[in-house]
Amino acid sequence: METTTNKFVADVMLGRLARWLRLIGCDVYYDSTGEDSALLSRALAEDRVLLSADHTLVRRAGERGYLVISDNFRKQLAQIVVHFGIEPNLDSDICPDCNGNLRDVPKPSVRADVPEYTYLTHDRFRLCSECGKIFWQGSHRELAEKELKKILANIETSG
Repeated sequence: METTTNKFVADVMLGRLARWLRLIGCDVYYDSTGEDSALLSRALAEDRVLLSADHTLVRRAGERGYLVISDNFRKQLAQIVVHFGIEPNLDSDICPDCNGNLRDVPKPSVRADVPEYTYLTHDRFRLCSECGKIFWQGSHRELAEKELKKILANIETSG
């Protein structure tokens, strides 16, 4: 392992990886329309590592670039976690959709914005300061946690 970080810029080919890295607590800038030069500039300006599957782009980024080898997001995630020494945080305050900050909000404040069943069966709601999306721990969260635990278990058994 060469370095420890959790601040990244992900190129256009790595959207799914960006979301999963956010789910484990990484600060990942991702723009699906991002031009290579803009991504390089952001990586340098914000002291981030540029993640890419593009050999040329990684070469241009120099020490700020890191080549993601696999096309499989599970293998990509495992590669990044191991290489950068990331300690996954499943209770991250990072929005998986936009990289904004999630904050707890009072339950009554979301009543009109979430499905009735969700409102009745959940007590903790979190609001993204950037995109305004509301999150709660539903079955999607449980499925994501199971998937993540499988990926991390594979890292431990193969490493």
